[in-house]
This record gives sequence, structure tokens and C-alpha cells, in this order.
Amino acid sequence: MQREGLPSRYDPGKVEKKLYARWEKEGYFEPVGDSPYYVIPMPPPNITGALHMGHALNNTLQDILIRWKRMEGYTVLWLPGTDHASIATEARVVEALAREGKSKKDLGREAFLAKLWEWREKYGRTITYQLRKLGCSCDWSRERFTMDEGLNRAVVEVFKQFYQEGLIYRGDYIVNWCPSCETTLSDIEVEHKDHEGKLYYIAYPLAGEDGEIIIATTRPETMLGDTGVAVNPEDKRYEGYAGKKVVLPLMEREIPVISDSYVDPEFGTGALKITPGHDPNDFEIGERRQLETVNVIDEKGMMTEAAKQYQGLDRYECREKVIEDLKKRGLLRKVDDYPHSVGHCYRCDSTVEPLVSRQWFVRMKPLAKPAIRAVEDGQVRFVPPRFARIYLRWMEEIRDWCISRQLWWGHRIPVWYCQDCQEEIVHDQEPASCPECGSNALVQDPDVLDTWFSSALWPFSTLGWPEKTEDLERFFPASVLVTGRDIIFFWVARMIFSSLKFMGEVPFQDVVIHGMVRNAEGKTMSKSLGTGVDPLDIIEDYGADALRFALLHGITLGNDTRFRPEKLEASRNFTNKLWNAARFILMNTKNEIMKQPEPQDLASRWILSRLQGIIVDVTRNLTAYRFSDAAQAVYDFTWSEFCDWYIELAKSTLYSERNEEEKDEIISVLHHVFQQILHLLHPVMPFVSEEIWLSLPGTGETLMKAPWPEATEKYVDQRAEEDVDMLKEIIRAIRNMRQEMDVPPGRKITAVIAGEKKWHSLLVTGTDYIKDLAGVSRLLIGDTGQTDTQHSLSTIIKGIEIYLPLADMLDLKEEKNRLEKQKAKLEQELKRVTQQLNNQGFVEKAPAKLVEAERQKEKEYQESYEKVCERLQQVNSALKAGKD
Repeated sequence: MQREGLPSRYDPGKVEKKLYARWEKEGYFEPVGDSPYYVIPMPPPNITGALHMGHALNNTLQDILIRWKRMEGYTVLWLPGTDHASIATEARVVEALAREGKSKKDLGREAFLAKLWEWREKYGRTITYQLRKLGCSCDWSRERFTMDEGLNRAVVEVFKQFYQEGLIYRGDYIVNWCPSCETTLSDIEVEHKDHEGKLYYIAYPLAGEDGEIIIATTRPETMLGDTGVAVNPEDKRYEGYAGKKVVLPLMEREIPVISDSYVDPEFGTGALKITPGHDPNDFEIGERRQLETVNVIDEKGMMTEAAKQYQGLDRYECREKVIEDLKKRGLLRKVDDYPHSVGHCYRCDSTVEPLVSRQWFVRMKPLAKPAIRAVEDGQVRFVPPRFARIYLRWMEEIRDWCISRQLWWGHRIPVWYCQDCQEEIVHDQEPASCPECGSNALVQDPDVLDTWFSSALWPFSTLGWPEKTEDLERFFPASVLVTGRDIIFFWVARMIFSSLKFMGEVPFQDVVIHGMVRNAEGKTMSKSLGTGVDPLDIIEDYGADALRFALLHGITLGNDTRFRPEKLEASRNFTNKLWNAARFILMNTKNEIMKQPEPQDLASRWILSRLQGIIVDVTRNLTAYRFSDAAQAVYDFTWSEFCDWYIELAKSTLYSERNEEEKDEIISVLHHVFQQILHLLHPVMPFVSEEIWLSLPGTGETLMKAPWPEATEKYVDQRAEEDVDMLKEIIRAIRNMRQEMDVPPGRKITAVIAGEKKWHSLLVTGTDYIKDLAGVSRLLIGDTGQTDTQHSLSTIIKGIEIYLPLADMLDLKEEKNRLEKQKAKLEQELKRVTQQLNNQGFVEKAPAKLVEAERQKEKEYQESYEKVCERLQQVNSALKAGKD
């Protein structure tokens, strides 16, 4: 392809749009060939979502692995897709209808679902567009949606098989209910938050005799549904109470006193009100003790007919009214402050209400056992390993999974009920008649399945299961899953047991867990709280590469990371450094294919040797999922060794009178090392690396399909590395001494270097390097007698003595005048601050911070004063020596 030069400035917006369109058009993201497969299933973002910093980090990590493995020669598949997100998506459309004065019931199910599909077409692809902006190299030709026809078929097939094996059942059970979303929630969809509540102590009079039992509760409104009071059989305070009855206040009905070892004698009074209809633990006790279940709160959070005089009140209004009535009757004994944890809907943040409801469940114990074994045996490996312990603990304590949701958007439960004989019929399409009685009066279950039911099948349903497709054969199981720690239970665990059940093997080998991206103060990023940062805004201002690199800076897998704006500035500066290095190389490169370097000069042997170490280091870090370390290694080598040192060392040859053959050799090394840098950098910063690579002579059609670098043993040269390290230290020492004396950068000086005989050859070889990079015009090696060492700045590095004659660095008379003025000014400042600190009134009355600041100034002035006096003495001594 035709090569173009690079403009003076890098324009990320223009480059990124151009390159991504080309990559996608040419099909570079699609898996080609039958080399070893490397597969990542993308965690499908919700169609309601917009790209946030967590998405940006997650997908950057995945893209790094995919681009790296593609360059290593693997046939890679990064399979993208989106999730229908039942609760969140339905809520969005319901809100939109409400603004028009309509409800979903006004439309009816079919019309409402049509609205949802319209909404999905209009907004549901936003996030995939945004992922393209980030540079994600996933195979868009295989993009899936959890409600695609194929995935829907997989969901129905799994439901049927579970049902036939008795792993799915329908039953009355207490569930987590969101009154706002009007649907059940699984246990892990409930977020518990600390709440400053109250603990109410209420007297329940004994029935038919004097006395009372006082109970303590945080939810007095639920007492209207009490069907018992429980005490611990070991609690001496309540000996003889079991078997008696109490009168339920306000409801005036008698309920039994029972004994149950679940009761904690330390909580409240040790007596527990039992409300089987509105507390999961009470429900269990009620089942054991055959207590009646009374529902006093409905699906909207309103009080039911069973609440009698409180019917129609909101649950919180009812609480206030119950407290008021208890006070009037003299039954409220006391109220204490009581901080406790309250469950909230993970979608809308409403307080969850435990309700007894008829729902569909998956029996989890039989499915959990092989999923536990898979992690214990190492078939699935968590990175970092500590998350395996969290996974195992949750799986060992797992409860049956409530999978039905009272929504219309989602996979409708494939069960029909015969209205004549009550037969349950599970089928993949609507049956014509009841197989038991032949009736045509069939009604489908109105509920849909939990969103995570379909997401659990993602690694194999997206590849065509239950059909035995070519993709399923080639790309299952996946190699790695990259995800946040917040969905280990929602998603990771469910994919593992689903794959083991239906595919007979684990869905992936490694699970790489990253933390949350927080703002600079460590707070959760949130637009509503004003703490959010929009990745697209960053891409607009800095470019996708800068965002990707900044996200990696300092991250440790599994831990949260803080995102600071200065990371972006550093990333952009690095991009500019690369761009300028590329322009320098192109200016000195002939438009022809570079030969393989065979360097003779020390600097080239050094940089090629260092490159081999970096290749090994970066590859090792990527293999271990140490993304930040891999990126930092390339950054440090590129900036601190290649740009800051090798390019500058190379100029000693390129801008000298050396023959063209030597210069060509330097150019070939520059070109080779820089190409290898671009290869190593491409997974992290794909756009700028590709744009530069395409401008270099002799490169192919795309960097993403160029081979990953491999260390070459013949270039490893430990002696060259040690020698250049020594030269760098000498150059730094001379630069530091120049800076100490404020020598202008353009002024050339004399340097005298002497040391052990073993260094002589290196110093001779490195003469041009030292002269060019340290601003030395005259370099004397091995004989300190050639200079006035008494009137020189000096230092010693590993046995090498370096002397810089003062008279050669400065105009001594001008320097003397400057130092005397500086000394006089410092004396004035020292006098002022000393007087201030000797003033007892100031020290005692001024703010402590101000006093401490003055003391710090005094210390700094004194140090500067001593340094100026020392330099003035050196200058005076040199002036005197010059006169003599």
C-alpha cells in the first residue's frame, strides 16, 4: 500500500475514525484459519446502558488480550453482544409512556412489546457504537442479542430440560419483591445498605390471664400479619410460655407462643414476632411450625384487606399510624435508635419487600456441586485467586434461584396451563391442545424469566447451541472471561454450572477479575452525584489511546482504581513523544525496506539488547494478566531508553562526518527497534501504533496481523548494557554539575575524566557520546594533571573521577557578582524570618500552620545561604588562582 508521511501533529479523532472503518471493512476482526483458538465472550452490556468508565476498563483489558493473541498467531474470536435487561429496559419504556399519560396496561402486551422493540432499535445499539470508539476489535459480524431467535431457542431448551429433570419447580415461597418494579428479585439482585432505623418495643398481652410478652421489631406495620410469637427453648426468662397464646394488638386475634431454637435471646427482649408472609426467616419457622401465612402488604407496597382498618395505606404511612395507635392503647413500651441493614432493589433502589408468592425456581444444590468441584480442581482459575474463595463460599451456601419475573419484556416462561384440568404443559411453542384432556383452553404463564437465565447460557448459546454448529465446535470453551467482581454471582457462577450441565465442560479456563473505576477522591463514579466522567468526552478531547493507557496506569487486578485527570495528560504526552520519534526516524529513513540490523557501535548493541529484555518482560506480564506492568514496561523503555537516550546517542553518528555505511546501520537499528516498540504497544494503543506503523517503509497492510515480537538471543549483550549504563551515569553526573552551577545549556565546557585502567577503553569509545550529550567541547581522559582540580567541580562514580573546571563553565566575575547579590538577599530574608520567629507574640497568637510555614522558610533560606556561600568561596578561589 502507498505510504504517507506523518503530519507535524497527531490528530486522534481523524486517525481513529479512519482506521476503525478500515479495520472493520477489511474484516480484520474476524477469526481466520485453524491455528490454536483464543476466545473471549464479551460480558454483554445492557441495551439501556451508555459506556461508563467501568465498561471502558473492562473492554480495554479484553481488547489487549485479543490483539496480543492475534499477533501471536492465534485464531481469535472476541464475541460481542448486548443484554435485553428485563427490569431496566421495561422501566425506561414505562417511564416514557408515563410522560405521555399512558401505561403498559393501556397498550396491552403485544403493543407494549412492539414499543420495546422500537426502543431497542432506536437506543439499543448506542453502546456498541461507543465500544467501536474505544477501539474494540471484536467480531461484529457475530454480534448477538440475548433475545435473538437463536438465543431464545436455547433458553426454552434449557427450561424444558431442567423441568423434565425436576430441576425447575413452581411453588409458594417468600421472595424479594420490588414494589416499584413490581417484580421478584433474586437474592443477589438485592443490595443491602446501612440504615439509621428504630427498634420498637411492643407489648402483646397474654390471652385469658394477666401478663404480657414484649417483642422488639424494626417494622411494626408487619405485626398486623403476625401468626405467632417465638422464644428460644433455652431462654430461662420464658420457661412455661410456650403453648400459651397472646392477643395480637390492634388486630385483636389470638396467636400462639412457640419455642424455636432460631430465636436469638440477645436480640431485643428475646421474644420474636413471627410474620411468615413478610420475613424469610419467619417463613421458615412458619413452615416448621405449621403457622398460618397472612399477607398484609401487596405487590405495590400497600396494605391489604387483611390489614383491616389500615387497608389502602402505604406501608410507611401504615407504620406511623400503627405507632400512633399503639401509643394510644399504652402498648408501645419504648423506641430505641437502631442502625441496621435494609435490602434495596439493585435497579431502582426501592426498599425490597419480602412477600409470599407463587414463583418458578431452579433447584441449585445439584447444579452447584459440579460447579464447586470445577473450581476446586482447577478447571476454572480465578485471577486473583482470592475470588475463588468468595465464589466457593457463595456456591456452598446457595439457595434455590427464583427465575420468574412479573414483567412483559424478556423470555416468556414456556409453560401453558390447561383451564379445564389444570395440567402444566412445557413446550417450545404454543400447543394446540392439552395432552391430558384435549382441551383448547390453554393460557401461557404471563411472567418472563430472570435476565440472568439467558445470560448464563451466553458462552455456548451465542455459538449456535442447541444446534451442533461449526462455531460451537471451534470456539467452545472460551479461553478467558474478563469481568468485574460485582457479577461473580450474578453471571460467572451461573455460566459455570450451566455449561457443565449442557456442554459437559467448563465455559472458560481463566476468570480475570478487575475492580471498579472510582474518581480521584475514591468515590463511586455517578453522573447523578456529579462524580462521573464520560469516556466519550475523554476520547473526544484526548483520543481513545490516551484513555486506554490512562485506565491501565497503576491498576491491580481485583482492586478498585482511582482515575485522575493527570493520567490523561501523561498518556497524551507519551503519544506525542511517539509521534515525534516517528517523524525523526522517517526524516532519516530512506524509502526502502530496512535490512536486519547487524550493529557494531556500542549504543546500537545496547538498545537491541535492552529490547530483548523488554520483549520478554511484556510477554511475561501479559501472560500473567499484569496489564499495568506490561504497559509501564513499554512506556519506560520507549520514553526513558529509546527516545531520551538511544535517539540522542544515534545523533552522534547521524550528524557526524562518519561514512554512510555506519549511518545506514544506525538507521536500520532505529527502524527495527521502533517497529518492535509499535508491535509491543499495539494491544494497548492500537490507533497511534497502527498509524505510525503504516507510514514506515517495508511494513504490511495492518499492524494487528503483524507477528508479536520474540526475543533474539544473538542481540543479548550484557557487556554493552553495563557499558552504556556507565556512560549514562557519567553524562548525568556532568549534566547535574552543570545544572548546579546554572551553566547555560548551549555553553560548551571542558571535562576531565580519570579512573581505573579497565574503564579507559569505554571512555575512549564513548567520547563522542559524552561530548554530544553533556555539552562538552574538550574531553581529557586519564590525566587529572591536565586541569586545576582544586578549582573544579568534581564527583566520583564507581571509581571514575570527573572534574569540570569552574573557569571553563562560567564567567567568574559575573558569577561572583550574581552570587553576592543572592547572598545579600538571602541575608535579608533570614533576618526577617528570624525576627518573626523570635517574636513571642507571633509564635503564640498566629495560626500554627503559619508559624510552621515560617519555620520551614527559615530552614530553606539557611540551606540556600550556606550553598551560595560555598559556591562564592569556590568562585573567589578560582579567580585568585587565575590572577596568580
